[in-house]
Amino acid sequence: MAHWLYKSEPFKWSWDMQVKAGAKGTHWDGVRNHLAKQQLLAMKTGDRGFFYHSNEGKEIVGIVEVIKEAYPDPSDPTGKFVMVDIKAVKPLKTPVTLAAVKAEPRLSEMALMRFSRLSVQPVTDEEWDIVCGMGGV
Repeated sequence: MAHWLYKSEPFKWSWDMQVKAGAKGTHWDGVRNHLAKQQLLAMKTGDRGFFYHSNEGKEIVGIVEVIKEAYPDPSDPTGKFVMVDIKAVKPLKTPVTLAAVKAEPRLSEMALMRFSRLSVQPVTDEEWDIVCGMGGV
């Protein structure tokens, strides 16, 4: 299983909204970056990811799961980009702030530190375990 991080601005789509979507989940659309597109194409059903509130909060707040692999994003008029469907799995007991990630030396190479503007990012197994520990899950 691979791990990912999904960034969302809470005023557009928040963790609470993701939870309310229930088992049917929701599509993760609107990605218009070719590197992020490659991440979406690599995702497999059952992969888990962190749900990150960007701009407001700047914290990892929950865990989501891929429930449908990449398919064409109908909001893209060029037909080049894809989306996946995800569902909420569980919240972190303690949100992990960007400041806390920056303060943890073992996370210094995390994509969140190196590619701050990338909306969909890979997370290594080691990073996953560290952040889960920090978040109490």
